Amino acid sequence: MTARPEHPTTTYDFVGIGLGPFNLGLACLTEPIAELDGLFLESKPDFEWHAGMFLDGAHLQTPFMSDLVTLADPTSPYSFLNYLKEKGRLYSFYIRENFYPLRVEYDDYCRWAANRLSSVRFGTTVTEVTYEDGHYLVHTAAGDVHRARHLVLGTGTVPFVPEPCRGLAGGLFHNSQYMHRKDELRSKKSITVVGSGQSAAEIYHELLAEIDVHGYQLNWVTRSPRFFPLEYTKLTLEMTSPDYIDYFRALPEETRYRLEKQQKGLFKGINSDLIDAIYDLLYQKNVESAGRPVPTRLLTNSSLVSARWTDGAYQLGFHQDEQDKEFEIRTEGLVLATGYHYEPPAFLAPVKDRLRLDGHGRFDVGRNYAVDVTGRGVFLQNAGVHTHSITSPDLGMGAYRNSYIIRELLGAEYYPVEKSIAFQEFAV
Repeated sequence: MTARPEHPTTTYDFVGIGLGPFNLGLACLTEPIAELDGLFLESKPDFEWHAGMFLDGAHLQTPFMSDLVTLADPTSPYSFLNYLKEKGRLYSFYIRENFYPLRVEYDDYCRWAANRLSSVRFGTTVTEVTYEDGHYLVHTAAGDVHRARHLVLGTGTVPFVPEPCRGLAGGLFHNSQYMHRKDELRSKKSITVVGSGQSAAEIYHELLAEIDVHGYQLNWVTRSPRFFPLEYTKLTLEMTSPDYIDYFRALPEETRYRLEKQQKGLFKGINSDLIDAIYDLLYQKNVESAGRPVPTRLLTNSSLVSARWTDGAYQLGFHQDEQDKEFEIRTEGLVLATGYHYEPPAFLAPVKDRLRLDGHGRFDVGRNYAVDVTGRGVFLQNAGVHTHSITSPDLGMGAYRNSYIIRELLGAEYYPVEKSIAFQEFAV
């Protein structure tokens, strides 16, 4: 029997578990605060943010001010502009006159910031969290135990695989693996992309551009009623505000869950320029085909209801929702651009009685982002669309949320926490 590790001698004010952009932003913002002693643990050997979707030219859907720190502290040394200055690209970025960083560039920026922090520990897997004498004990696979007064959960979301595709053979993959699998994919005689968000559109556009080179049949299928654009008008963007959080959080639970389904187009749509580029490319391919049909299909209103792997290909069953008709597509390659979902980490099992759940069994996230019974002991990054609406996954709201969490940890405001920034009124 393995002996339990000795109790730690150091008590941290908080331990952050998982290091995506949100907890990394918290690490940057707490680094200069002498009154806070924090530790951040990440199982991966280095920072990694959606590396499987670093397509040529792919960029963020939010401008550079939505970096790790700027909207909380514009003077922070961990800003994206300071990163550009140190890399010798500040003037180039200015002349470019496109304030949306490349996705690969944003990932490099986050790595740059993480490597400057003293509170980050990579290659550290958390196995369980226990509670003892008013403190959380964070146990790691290496046998270490870290004691903390608070936890900040930043483990993020995981790829969602539709139920009909779970456990199937044949090499299907989620879009998060696209860059690692695209050479293999392009050797197929037929490829189907399922999903309708930005990732699906980027993959379809790249595969369509190469359709003549590789000679595959290319299908793009979504259950959405259209290939809808990301709504990015300025009054709509006011929904990413403290004002809207207050409004949304105060709504009845069932109303919030209904709105969660209805608001997907506000943060899961396709960049309108990319939609136009896809249409223009389809037009170009049609002109170049000299009257021959371009081997591609785009299908909406079609839900994936069945899938099987047989004779070297997938037989996919769909239901056309508006027509109430069934149809099938046979395809050798299958890319699931079906989004992500949150799964509570298994390491929380020993403290599940200390965590609040709502009527749907999901975390009951307080206005201050706490999910524990005390209301200020365990904080959650992201995973709160059902309580904080579209502000939850929005990179631009990360600095605001971290300012709020820091205020809770300190018991005093260190970075100004905005209370109202919107011109419009959400509540009557």
